[in-house]
Amino acid sequence: MVRLWTRGSAAGTLGAMALALSACGAAPRDPAGAASVADLTAFADAFDAAQIAKDGAKLDTMVADDLVYIDGSGKRQGKRDFIAGWTGADDSYDPVRLSDRVITPLGSDAGLASAEAILSGRSAGQPFRVRLRYTDVFHRRADGWQAVHIQVTRIPIPQGAATD
Repeated sequence: MVRLWTRGSAAGTLGAMALALSACGAAPRDPAGAASVADLTAFADAFDAAQIAKDGAKLDTMVADDLVYIDGSGKRQGKRDFIAGWTGADDSYDPVRLSDRVITPLGSDAGLASAEAILSGRSAGQPFRVRLRYTDVFHRRADGWQAVHIQVTRIPIPQGAATD
């Protein structure tokens, strides 16, 4: 997954949420030529699912080779780091619920998805829970949609907030 938070060691770094789908070929567009919200939402949902499932092969096709990934600490990283952050052998993730989600088409071959999420699970046997706001930018290329830019911001979990 995307590196959203860092534990004391590099092995403890987990990723953040980002979005994408393994769609191939031309996707439906609205009459004005923009990518459809439904198409972008489907890709974003599939991208999220691949991250939580730790599906490195799917993520490899859904993430552009030239990905710009800004993690929760502000560090610029790339595709390899993003995928490694989500697929660590000692990491597991709880189901994620998104809030304040926005899907925005940006013409016929681009769009973005943004949301807030609380990501929780276990890393190296230790429980973790982080609150994130992220924006994923998608570009439709010859083989379908890919994530080309991911920005993650860690935000505090309010005291007394529910643990779901």
